[in-house]
Amino acid sequence: MKKDRRTRALLLMLLLCFGSGHSDYAPYFYDNGPSSDNGNMNLFSISEDTPVGSLVYVLNGTDPEDDPVWYGLSFDQGSREYFRAEPQSGNVTLVQELDRELQDEISVSVSITDGRNKVVETARIFVTDVNDEAPEFQNLPFIISVSEDAAPGTSVYKVEAVDRDMGSGGSVSYSLLASSSGPFTIDPHSGILRVRPGETLDYETTPTHFITVIAKDGGGKFKGRHQVLSSKATVTVNLEDAQDMAPAFVGTPYFGYVYEVSVPGSEVFTVSARDGDQGNPNLMHYQLISGAEGVFDINSTSGCITLNTPPSSLRNELYEIVVKAWEQAPDGSLLAWDQTTVTVRVVDLNNHPPTFYGENGPQNRFELTLSEHPPAGEILRGFKITVNDSDQGANAKFKLRLVGPSHVLRVVPQTVLNEAQVTIIVEDTSGIDYERGPTLSFKLLAVEVDTPERFSSTADILIHLLDTNDNTPQFTSEYYIARVPENSAGGCSVVSVQAVDPDSGPWGDVSYTIYGSGADLFSIHPSSGLISTQPWTSLDAEVRSKYNFYVKAEDSEGKYSLAEVFVTVADMNDHPPEFQEKQLEKTMIIGSPVKVEAVDDDAESPNNLIEYSIMRADPDNAFDINAETGEIYLKPHIKTMEIVQNITRQKDCTWSLVVQAKDLGSPSFSTTALVNIDITEADHLKGPMAAFLLRSRDNPMKAIAMLIGIVSVFLGVTAMLSTALFLRNSKSNRITPVRRIIKRRQEKTRQTSAWRLQMPLFSRPNPGIKFLIEDTDANRDQEAGRSSPRPRPQPPSAPLPPPPPCLSRASERPRPVPTVSGALASKAFNKASRRKEGNMSSALVSELKQKLEQKIIESNKGYYC
Repeated sequence: MKKDRRTRALLLMLLLCFGSGHSDYAPYFYDNGPSSDNGNMNLFSISEDTPVGSLVYVLNGTDPEDDPVWYGLSFDQGSREYFRAEPQSGNVTLVQELDRELQDEISVSVSITDGRNKVVETARIFVTDVNDEAPEFQNLPFIISVSEDAAPGTSVYKVEAVDRDMGSGGSVSYSLLASSSGPFTIDPHSGILRVRPGETLDYETTPTHFITVIAKDGGGKFKGRHQVLSSKATVTVNLEDAQDMAPAFVGTPYFGYVYEVSVPGSEVFTVSARDGDQGNPNLMHYQLISGAEGVFDINSTSGCITLNTPPSSLRNELYEIVVKAWEQAPDGSLLAWDQTTVTVRVVDLNNHPPTFYGENGPQNRFELTLSEHPPAGEILRGFKITVNDSDQGANAKFKLRLVGPSHVLRVVPQTVLNEAQVTIIVEDTSGIDYERGPTLSFKLLAVEVDTPERFSSTADILIHLLDTNDNTPQFTSEYYIARVPENSAGGCSVVSVQAVDPDSGPWGDVSYTIYGSGADLFSIHPSSGLISTQPWTSLDAEVRSKYNFYVKAEDSEGKYSLAEVFVTVADMNDHPPEFQEKQLEKTMIIGSPVKVEAVDDDAESPNNLIEYSIMRADPDNAFDINAETGEIYLKPHIKTMEIVQNITRQKDCTWSLVVQAKDLGSPSFSTTALVNIDITEADHLKGPMAAFLLRSRDNPMKAIAMLIGIVSVFLGVTAMLSTALFLRNSKSNRITPVRRIIKRRQEKTRQTSAWRLQMPLFSRPNPGIKFLIEDTDANRDQEAGRSSPRPRPQPPSAPLPPPPPCLSRASERPRPVPTVSGALASKAFNKASRRKEGNMSSALVSELKQKLEQKIIESNKGYYC
């Protein structure tokens, strides 16, 4: 039996020697190529519109030893982490949104490990494009100037837009919005803006064009659907006035007068001509062509016609003078011209007041209809008013002025001689406001200036205004505050808002909408502005008590204003107070209170304020309670346990009382709880543990949990100390390989060879990896020492050698007896344990090594004696 045991030990050592020579291979990834959705992720492509949270790839690999493997992903420091890998399954999930235009290639380190070896590879991941970017115009804003004489087909500007997408989604084509294109067209490919063939530009008609250019991409896939994106930009084309319009006289027909008292050189009339090219006007040059008969002259620069002779030498009562006005170029040359006739009448008596004329003769009331807020400086051409004084000379000179709202309109000319065409010009556009009144009334007054009679006349000027949508709806308040009781029925009214738009007709009709984070529980009537809760809304102040959102008032053309609404959900007393339990167990030390507590879930005071009272007690009149805090006290005369026992007439010191918790809301709710109080005196134990146990009498589970925690701490400390001692002993018990041969018999030991047993670095689940050597004597001593209270630990023993050759059969060949150098060690330790072992005293290790070597020598002697 002893021989068989030794043979098995020898075979076990041989198996360990062969097993320790096995290689440990590193795991590796499967390389399935860029078109696969599993493998090492290298050259993998992913679309930039992939939703966050999607499973995009599966890391796949294996270990040659079929050990389980784990996967990992890592990114360079400072780079965005777009993916996350599940270590066991290798599933790779997208965790951040992709944008190819910001990053079209992602570098990631993928790893695979079997717990011992780790392989890390760098993978390049390509982000593919989708059509998610609209064309973007360059060099905004587009403001250009073009001469009005530009020929049809002339290129005036090149619009450029860039789309950062690739493929068809990155191509851009151009077009003009039909309603704004005017006399222009655009090349769909190059974006060159040209004057449309067959069209001409006219500064006098339209000095500025606003053209809307549309840039559209070629379309492409986005989230599985085909979409085309576009952008708009406005090109402002300012026309430069060219000299293509002839001059024209202003205020015709012209009438001048010569009075009996006039002197040579006096002004008869001043004509005025204006260049038709107002953007770049030339100077005017005036000349009398005919009809002057040598008695009148004209200033070539100002156009002032003067009398050359005394009135007494005038032969005619009426003169028709033809005046021509030329445009004068900067070099002095005369260009285009216009001519008019000035009628000059010779006047001798002042017997006619000024008179106003319309198209059909004398008229003292003139009416006009126009839209409100015309631009300042606009001439009200609808008025056809002529004023005339039939007298001659100074008798026909009078002044014009408007009487009415100040600085709204002005009249031209202000001084008239004999006759003039009346021009009314807008001065203050804000005064012509329909909302202030649908009509404007003025008095046009003509008063002679230099006559003693001071004749005058008036005419009524009545302007009927047409309303425009020039006002924005305005709320009566910037914000509205409302309170709604909780648990109100769905559809209840909250608050009514009002906005006013002074415009008339559909422009003054206001519609209301609401929006914002808190608006989903409310609705608003589109015309009345009444805000109500939704029919399905149930407001609860305990869940949310404050809401705010915006209300929008909008007219028919989209003009709008905003106001903010704040809604407070008023708390109702709908929750009664509740104790933690209906029956409470308390322990009271005489002189100290115990506390009961109830909770009210209402949101506001006084609904959640609780008042405590004692409904009944056994025995009666033994307790007081603090109505606010719920602290229960013994009556002041109960100071000792003797008094307590006298009251109860028994040693049982457990009293009961019913405590009521009542809230202060309206209506008020209350609840009761039975409180059993175990009365005791203060314990003489001192210290924190005693205080803790006394406090825990009402809650014994707390004390038990505390004791379990203390015991667990003691067990943990004991386990740590045991582990440290075990590691220390294991380090000390290791036997380093013995280089020398222990000689017992020279003829035998010469043939021995040293055996070296080396434990593998990593342990395997197979229990045969661990090599344990048992000492039969030590085992025998251990069995014998089980009955002793403190068995003395045996030192580690060396492996027993094979049986001596004296016990071999006669027919067998003598075998050499090897000297065994063994290493006794426990299973593989971690690195931290090895670091601790390296700090142990070298003296202790040397002493234990000497003892172990002595033990081996003594054991070997037993076989060779």
